[in-house]
Amino acid sequence: MVAAAAAPINRTGDEPEANDHLVNISLAGLICQSLAKAIPSNRRMSFVNVLPREKQIEVIAALCEGVGIRTAARLTGVNRGTVGSLAYRVGMGCMELHDRLMVGIRTERLELDEAWSFVGKKQKNVKKHEIAVKGDQYIFIGMAGTQKAIISWGVGKRNTESTMDFLHDLRSRVIGQPEISTDGFHPYRLAIRDAFGDSASHGVIVKTYSVTHLVKEAQGRYSPAAVVAVSRDVVSGDPEQYVSTSYVERQNLSLRMGSRRFTRLTNGFSKKLDNHVAAVALYVAHYNLCRVHEALRTTPAKAIGVADRAWSIGQLVDAALAVAPAVPTETPPDRRRKFTVIQGGKGH
Repeated sequence: MVAAAAAPINRTGDEPEANDHLVNISLAGLICQSLAKAIPSNRRMSFVNVLPREKQIEVIAALCEGVGIRTAARLTGVNRGTVGSLAYRVGMGCMELHDRLMVGIRTERLELDEAWSFVGKKQKNVKKHEIAVKGDQYIFIGMAGTQKAIISWGVGKRNTESTMDFLHDLRSRVIGQPEISTDGFHPYRLAIRDAFGDSASHGVIVKTYSVTHLVKEAQGRYSPAAVVAVSRDVVSGDPEQYVSTSYVERQNLSLRMGSRRFTRLTNGFSKKLDNHVAAVALYVAHYNLCRVHEALRTTPAKAIGVADRAWSIGQLVDAALAVAPAVPTETPPDRRRKFTVIQGGKGH
C-alpha cells in the first residue's frame, strides 16, 4: 500500500490461522507501557520531549476533527512545523497499531470501495517523473458490513496492482470466507479471486447515473449525478448473498469530513505522499478506536472485538508514539566529519 506504503502485505494468499489467544485491549494505557518498554528511548523524536503531552493531545484532537495544519497551529498555539511533525509521527504509529490490532478478524460481510484524492497537484499537471508520488491517489477501504470497522486500507493508484495489494492485505487480516461487495471496478474480480480463492462470495453493485452533468473523472464531480438504475450481479459464491456498498460509500463522506486533506476545493490537500498516508492512518485509528459510532453506540473496534472500550485521544497518542518507527535525522553540516582521500595501491 501505497498500496504497499500503508501496511505490510501478505502476498502468499494463504488464509490466516485463527488466533484463539487474541486478547482484547482492556486498557490502552497498559499497552502503551508495554510497547514503550520494547522501544529504545533513542528512537523517539526530540520534539516529543519538548512539546507537553497535553499540547500533543490538543493538536491530534484538532486534526481528528477535520481542521488543517495551519488551523490546528492557531488553535493550539503550537508551531506549524511542529504540528506537521507530530501529525506525521503519530500517523506512522497509528499505521503500526492498525497492523498489530486488525488481525484474526471474523466478519460475515465486507464492503470495499475507493475514494479519490490527490497529492501535490492535479493529475493533468503531473510530469512523467512524478507519476508515482503526485496526482491522483485513491484510498482503498475494506469495511466490515455489520461492525462498521475499517479492517484494511491502502493508498495508491486506481489500477490492478494497487487493487491486488489491497486485497492481499485484507485477506491476511480476516478469517474464513466473508461475503464481499464491491462496485463495478473490474480489477476487483481478479484480485478477489487471487486473494480469497475461487470459492469467494463476491457480489457487484453497478449504479447507472443520469447523463446530465456527467463527468467521467472523480475530480471533476462536485455534485453527484442522479442515480437512474441499480443492478446487482453475483460474480461467485452464494447466489442469494446480500450485495450492497452503502456503508463503505457513507464512510467516504466521513473520511472527507474527518480529515482536512480530503476536503474539495481547498488548499489543504497533501503536498507529500508520506504525509498523505500518515493522515489516512490517523483517521482510520481514530475512527476505529476513539470515535463512538452513532448506530453501534460504541466504537467499531469494540464492536469487532479488538478492544473492550473506547480509547481516548491521549491513549491513542501514547500508543502511537510508543510504536512509531524511527525517523532518520540529518547530521548538521558543522558536525559532519570530513574525510581526506589517501592515494594507495601498488606503486604508491
